[in-house]
Amino acid sequence: MAETKLQLFVKASEDGESVGHCPSCQRLFMVLLLKGVPFTLTTLPILLYDSDAKTDTLQIEDFLEETLGPPDFPSLAPRYRESNTAGNDVFHKFSAFIKNPVPAREGVLALYQQLLRALARLDSYLQRPWSTSWRWSRSCSPPRFLDGDRLTLADCSLLPKLHIVAVCAHFRQAPIPAGLPGVRRYLDSAAGEEFKYVSAGAEILAATGPPCTPASAPPRVCRPIKASLSAVRVS
Repeated sequence: MAETKLQLFVKASEDGESVGHCPSCQRLFMVLLLKGVPFTLTTLPILLYDSDAKTDTLQIEDFLEETLGPPDFPSLAPRYRESNTAGNDVFHKFSAFIKNPVPAREGVLALYQQLLRALARLDSYLQRPWSTSWRWSRSCSPPRFLDGDRLTLADCSLLPKLHIVAVCAHFRQAPIPAGLPGVRRYLDSAAGEEFKYVSAGAEILAATGPPCTPASAPPRVCRPIKASLSAVRVS
């Protein structure tokens, strides 16, 4: 590959220097880190490739995968088609849950149960047994990431969103249940990889405000939400 100049603009944190809480920016940041290509990071998601500006996240991702491919750079395409859609509905269900300002108690529980169902489906996918030959095998351990033991484009898309779900759980006192070991293992595994450079936990907390407590809102709104994971059906 001829020498080119890559410059990625991402949303800045409140300090004006570190990466802010923008899933699209974090997604492209992860792709470039995994490619191992030199680039300059500037805090908006805009990519400059030899002065050619690209602004759409999906188009930038496709461009990077086509332009920065083997043998010079690794392919980040998942081997399994299902990996691209695993967890797709988690952030959608979470957004409906977290954006509902002060709903009735029944409404909160219903939205939380929908989020739990989406997380349970993701957990089921992450708990699937696999082998290095890419054949399902019950005797093998579950993968660390969506498509195996290496991060792919599917992880670059899901992890920034799932991280927001995990960090913002304090806002409604509705954490990711301990009964979802696949999801928890997935987040723990990602914390030791390229994702640790792009996550913005403190920035997310600052944006959502202080935790909901009885001192700041009616107790019936702020009580920890309890929903039985065993009662949630995974369809």
